[in-house]
Amino acid sequence: MRTSARRRGLAALTAAALTTLALAACSPEDPADEGGGDDEDAYTSIVSSGPVADDAVVEANEWASAVREAGVLTVGGTETSELFSLLDPTTGETRGFDAGIQQMLSQYILGEVNVDLQQVTTDTREQVLESNTVDTVIATYSITPERAERIAFAGPYYSSQAGILVAADNTDITSLDDLAGKKVATQASSTGVSLLEEEAPEAEIVALPDHAQCLAAVQQGNADAYVIDQTLLMNAVVANDDVQIVGEPFGPEDKYGIGVNKDSDAVDFINTFLTEIEDGGQWADLWQLTIGDRADIAEVPTPPTPGDTGL
Repeated sequence: MRTSARRRGLAALTAAALTTLALAACSPEDPADEGGGDDEDAYTSIVSSGPVADDAVVEANEWASAVREAGVLTVGGTETSELFSLLDPTTGETRGFDAGIQQMLSQYILGEVNVDLQQVTTDTREQVLESNTVDTVIATYSITPERAERIAFAGPYYSSQAGILVAADNTDITSLDDLAGKKVATQASSTGVSLLEEEAPEAEIVALPDHAQCLAAVQQGNADAYVIDQTLLMNAVVANDDVQIVGEPFGPEDKYGIGVNKDSDAVDFINTFLTEIEDGGQWADLWQLTIGDRADIAEVPTPPTPGDTGL
């Protein structure tokens, strides 16, 4: 498996992303907890078992043909998400649910895994797609009408509702109602902002650039809680014993999509790929290994239907 993490073509756009990495390096999230050799073998086996598109299918699609000609799938993503896409500095490879989707998509097009991962933040994802700096963005990317005005979404490939994360010793917040009058962090430019405005209008919203800073705000006492997709909050709980998730999931279903340039013909091609890995069992196997086993969840969720974006 070959995964390239080169940094090219994002000079002006990745200042925020570099800040994210610096903060993550100072946070308690430790890539060393990612698992041992058996898990690595299982992960590689799942990815390699994914489908490969027929030559005629690739050649009939302009977007996929361009990726094959380049010999690499350039993806906007992250390297600091404990469950979805985490860089192993000893191997230079990323692992996780999003990373596995990226790698299987590259294999589907190229016949082998070759991903050039470019760091993006919530503020740069549309920009890198509009400028064709990346082929696609796969980064727990919520499908919203506002974003769909600028880019196109394949998928969804995952869905989640919002959750509440607090310090492990916090007994004041146990439900959504308890957020009234509290400082609640969420990621700026994410769906968390509008969700809090609607579901917890009396909360004081603290909008921060990324997951690492929101987590740190709770850990350092600068925020009472952190609200975002519950699946993302699992990243923090898996890696840190000083935080916990409280209450029930709330708000509308948040569907994660695969972003592409609005003018490309990639959507149907990628949706076919997603359907194949769902039908072939790779989606379920990947979810169980990267999320279920680590978050102690035994039941694999039903994957969403590709094309059912809700837009």
